[in-house]
Amino acid sequence: MSSLSTRIRTSLPRVAVIVHDLFMVWVAWVGLNHFRNSPLEPMAAAAPLSPEMVLILVVQGLIFWQVGLYRGVWRFASIPDLVNIVKASLFGLLAILPLLFFVFDRAGQVPRTVMLAYPVVLSALLGMPRLLYRAWKDHANERTDKSALRVLILGAGQAGEAVVRDLRRVGAYQPVGLLDDAATLSGSYLRGLPVLGRIEDVARIAPETAARLLVIAMPSLDATEMRRVVAACEKTGLPFRTVPRLNDLLEGRSLPGELKEVASEDRLGRKPVTPDWKVIRGWLGGRSVLVTGAGGSIGSELCRQCARHGARHITLIELDELALATMEAELRRDFPQIECLPVLGDCGDPAVIRHALSLSQPEAVFHAAAYKQVPVLESQLRDAVRNNVLATATVAREARQAGVGTFVLISTDKAVDPVNVLGATKRLAEMVCQSMTGSEGTRFVTVRFGNVLDSAGSVVPLFRAQIRKGGPVTVTDPEVTRYFMTIPEACQLILQAVASGPAQAVYTLDMGEPVSIRLLAEQMITLAGKQPGRDIAIVYTGLRPGEKLHETLFHADERYRPTSHPKILQAEARGVSAERIDMAVARMVDAVQRYDIPALGQLLRESVPEFTPLASGKDKASEAATVVAFPARNARRT
Repeated sequence: MSSLSTRIRTSLPRVAVIVHDLFMVWVAWVGLNHFRNSPLEPMAAAAPLSPEMVLILVVQGLIFWQVGLYRGVWRFASIPDLVNIVKASLFGLLAILPLLFFVFDRAGQVPRTVMLAYPVVLSALLGMPRLLYRAWKDHANERTDKSALRVLILGAGQAGEAVVRDLRRVGAYQPVGLLDDAATLSGSYLRGLPVLGRIEDVARIAPETAARLLVIAMPSLDATEMRRVVAACEKTGLPFRTVPRLNDLLEGRSLPGELKEVASEDRLGRKPVTPDWKVIRGWLGGRSVLVTGAGGSIGSELCRQCARHGARHITLIELDELALATMEAELRRDFPQIECLPVLGDCGDPAVIRHALSLSQPEAVFHAAAYKQVPVLESQLRDAVRNNVLATATVAREARQAGVGTFVLISTDKAVDPVNVLGATKRLAEMVCQSMTGSEGTRFVTVRFGNVLDSAGSVVPLFRAQIRKGGPVTVTDPEVTRYFMTIPEACQLILQAVASGPAQAVYTLDMGEPVSIRLLAEQMITLAGKQPGRDIAIVYTGLRPGEKLHETLFHADERYRPTSHPKILQAEARGVSAERIDMAVARMVDAVQRYDIPALGQLLRESVPEFTPLASGKDKASEAATVVAFPARNARRT
């Protein structure tokens, strides 16, 4: 009974709209005919529903329904709704005239003025009530509390207009004006708010308007322009937020209408990579894939990207049971059409890999499992070799024996001229995969990229946690730089390279200019509404074991050439001896079992000739912590 009453309540508004529209059809047709034939006589209070009129109402009503007029909501009536009304009025007239001719033999008696005016009058009679209703509801919702936060909006385009509308609807914010660099907009009004000047004038205009919050409503800005706008906002000393980009909305990282902090990736020194989704979907669609390290930063995003772009089965291998359960639950929730096969285990265990490969016979294996913390691995050589080298050899060997079509090794730019254990072990993992390359069978693809923003254990979450606690923010060296990309961008690069590349290849990304870690720390402090050196201290702790000031993207002996994607480069792999690699791996297995650290170190240096470990002694840059100027109270806390 309750469900019946609910259906009745939800149907009543639509019935009322249909009755309203049919009444307007009657008014338009009868009224136009009356004023055309006897304009001086008063219109009858209630004209009868003649058979002719019933036919017109039925035909016009069916056309209203067919064009989707009743799928819209009056509360949000807009231009598309008006277009539908005009189309329905025109189609209605074109359908009514032949029927009047064939049924009543009087189509020729309809005055031409009625035929010309009918679509116009009917469109007005149907459109005006809808627009007036929306205007009334918008006005009713635009309530402003006296204590509302005054907001100055940067950007007077579509995003700015949407921000004004949303802020007024919430009621806790009061938009006071807009800024835009377009000279044609100066002095104009948007939703009743004036465009007060250019964005570079925000430091002068914000105090004049008594603004307490700045909103950057320009989601399409590139990194260079975003840095310019953020720098102008920083001069005001006011907090500022930005609207999400379209990609963030589509991929579920932000909600419509949400205001978020300017993220660090918004200010990277290059434009994000735009993949060729058609090529990726063409390769990935309907495939079964296996991902090792599926609960990690890269592995989990690879699972999402594969599910989003057409994979049929996804097998997850993960050693961390919580990470595995979390990733499985997310995939089952967000992609119920995907068959998800979780496997808990160590990817260095051949039995685990054989079992996982037998579950779904994957056509591609993405090997993302690895240890990656540079300072930790410097003192944990055994497990670095066991996980990064021997596990890679195990997964690659089992994948080749199972006839997997494509094996993808996720590598790092630290494998180029390695100076630490991470780089050396990843370089040796590349060589292991290269030694298995044959003329037929599994193709081995290596993808290298730099540091990933917001990945587990990376500098961004560390800085964020330190800022949240009030500081200090620790930077190893004021001169240190790194290449950065976002997690989704890294995974898009992987899929793009694999989908569009030849049989065997090593790929890397043209990552633009390196980012200063000191500058990144200062930006994150500023974005948190604090002042570097005043509210939050920056402490320089010295380079940690295995770290160097600047990373290298390209090896001198690897000739690089462009690919079909402008930001992806293909390297000419250096030759390796399969017998030598097999012998080194066998000796490393024995040394790992004996926990023989000196033997592992010797084997790693012999296997990777370009590996030149950084001196372990403390130099001037790493002996003592250096602190940037900050108040004495912060100095005591550090």
